[in-house]
Amino acid sequence: MVGLSIGEKHFIQGGIAQDLRSDGRKRLTTRPIYVETGVISQANGSARVRMGATDVIASVKAELGRPNALQPDKGKVVVNVDCSPTAAPMFEGRGGEELSAELSVALQCCLLGGKSGSGAGIDLSSLVVVEGKICWDLYIDGLVVSSDGNLLDALGAAIKAALSNTGIPKVNVAAGASGNEQPEVDVSDEEFLQFDTSRVPVIVTLTKVGRHYIVDATSEEESQMSSAVSISINRQGHICGLTKRGGAGLDPSIILDMISVAKTVSEQLINTLDSHIAAAEAGEEES
Repeated sequence: MVGLSIGEKHFIQGGIAQDLRSDGRKRLTTRPIYVETGVISQANGSARVRMGATDVIASVKAELGRPNALQPDKGKVVVNVDCSPTAAPMFEGRGGEELSAELSVALQCCLLGGKSGSGAGIDLSSLVVVEGKICWDLYIDGLVVSSDGNLLDALGAAIKAALSNTGIPKVNVAAGASGNEQPEVDVSDEEFLQFDTSRVPVIVTLTKVGRHYIVDATSEEESQMSSAVSISINRQGHICGLTKRGGAGLDPSIILDMISVAKTVSEQLINTLDSHIAAAEAGEEES
């Protein structure tokens, strides 16, 4: 937790009420974003994202596996987050473990929608190699290097950038396998298919402080929140997932207004993120 004096709390709350935050931003303005791709050579895709003093890394590892018997036409995605104890004192011990689990579940929800897969921002059917027998399992790992608020949004941006950087090896399936036989496959070391990120969402968290809500909250601002709603929205404007934290309840009309605001903010964030990803990829190719 961030330790603030009564005066500092009033200063933060008063600034948000007047639409002038401590760092000079308006309520719905995000911090500058920095993107670097290809930061982990052993992964199929990776990226590092900084939003202010919040610094996170995401990596994607693809492995061949067997589809779930209940969903034979879909691949699998597993999301795991690790909060480095050096990122913040509160990450030491159980505090870091609990936050890591909370972020992992929230990202899984925001990226993959409900249990049925409806609204998923990642097309799981594109990961199938042979229906019911072979699929790609994507292991997405997030690491919090340093924390100054808005971790979920930063991790979501890093995952989107890492998936844009991901190449899935081309798989040739040998003919002749029948029945329950597992077909033989040849995984190419040279040919890769670019992962389609057109439906992968960004996450916009609206943090309620007093009567107002803000985007891209810092740690100090988060310490004054009553609740926060995180909404994942893709370029098509589809809502892929929604999560809430904080004890205070929210009126349905306020949530609907939050969704409307999040859609507007997400359009700007997607355009900014996509341009940064393209620039980072171009720089990686040049080097």
